[in-house]
Amino acid sequence: MPPEPSRSPAGPARVAWWRNERVHRVLAQVVFLLAVIAVAGLLYANVRSQLRARGLTTGYGFLYGQAGFPIGEGIEYHEGDPYWYAFLVGVVNTIRVSFFGIVLATILGTFTGIARLSSNWLLSKLAGAYIEIIRNIPLLIQLVFWYFAVILQLPGVKESVVLPGSIFLSNRGTALPLLAPTAAFSAWLPFAAAGLVLAPLLWRWRMRRQELTGRPGRGLVWAGGALLGLPALGWLVAGQPFLVELPEMGGFNYEGGLILTPEFTAVLIGLTVYTAAFIAEVVRAGIQAVHVGQKEAARALGFHPGQTLRLVILPQSVRVIIPPLISQYLNLAKNSSLAVAAGFPDLFSVAQTIFNQTGRSVEVIGLVMGSYLAMSLFTSLVLNLYNRRVRLVER
Repeated sequence: MPPEPSRSPAGPARVAWWRNERVHRVLAQVVFLLAVIAVAGLLYANVRSQLRARGLTTGYGFLYGQAGFPIGEGIEYHEGDPYWYAFLVGVVNTIRVSFFGIVLATILGTFTGIARLSSNWLLSKLAGAYIEIIRNIPLLIQLVFWYFAVILQLPGVKESVVLPGSIFLSNRGTALPLLAPTAAFSAWLPFAAAGLVLAPLLWRWRMRRQELTGRPGRGLVWAGGALLGLPALGWLVAGQPFLVELPEMGGFNYEGGLILTPEFTAVLIGLTVYTAAFIAEVVRAGIQAVHVGQKEAARALGFHPGQTLRLVILPQSVRVIIPPLISQYLNLAKNSSLAVAAGFPDLFSVAQTIFNQTGRSVEVIGLVMGSYLAMSLFTSLVLNLYNRRVRLVER
């Protein structure tokens, strides 16, 4: 047999940089980015030249002028505040309704997606009917329905619908109990923050110990102990950090508690119900993507259906669910611009008022686009970081 060729002690020869695929991908992205910057620069120069030709000026100095128009809700605001602060109020309102909408839509969509796969015929059909009906009705129509046909048709404050837990519903809005901080809140807060930071660290440590030793790590017990124990310790040391403030019916409106305006309530319900129907399909697809053998193996180990879903199916389906779920979150934030149909002063509504008063169309549209882009990129960044942690790494 011929002798084997000797290998160089230095290892395999390195590929020249101009033939390296990784270098090619980076260069392609750099070229594309430069092309986008060039096109954006040309568009900006063209717009600026056209405005100058018509005797118009560009700039954002108008933002320091007095707004002079009221905003129904949001952070503290007065008509004498500048335009930039009025725009900030709209941004905060959009973030507020988007955040709570994402949380509620995720909860409702997850339960609906699981119910869609239930062996209970009635529950499965009801979930399927909800998904098909809501997804095929435009969101704008749903927002108008919730505001004009539901919220404004509720009785007045004197005849409010009373729900358990001191919750009042009327055409003046929704009144909820509120946790009002006391003087001891600032001293209690570090204990609560320490519990939030320590809980995931203990969870990871106990799970790693379980993988190394094969013994039960009881990560939930350790994490729950830190999450609840440290705030309880702070309560004992610092005193009662907050009081439950219950709403009461006054002469023309509610007093105390947390008051949600009819506009905010209608927009929140509409965005939640609409987006949850799409999230339900994402969850259903993610669960069905898990191989049926995983369910059979869990059943063979003696897991009941609830344990199988919680411990076997859902953890594996998260890898499939997260990417399309990000798109639904972004759609909810952008769909909040339709809140103008219910009179809610969101980012788009406030920007429209500023444009009507100042006539600065290019600048205002640029601010609106930049604000939505920043919110979308931040949401994508946070969820993509989580997606990177849970995705299946190929070896």
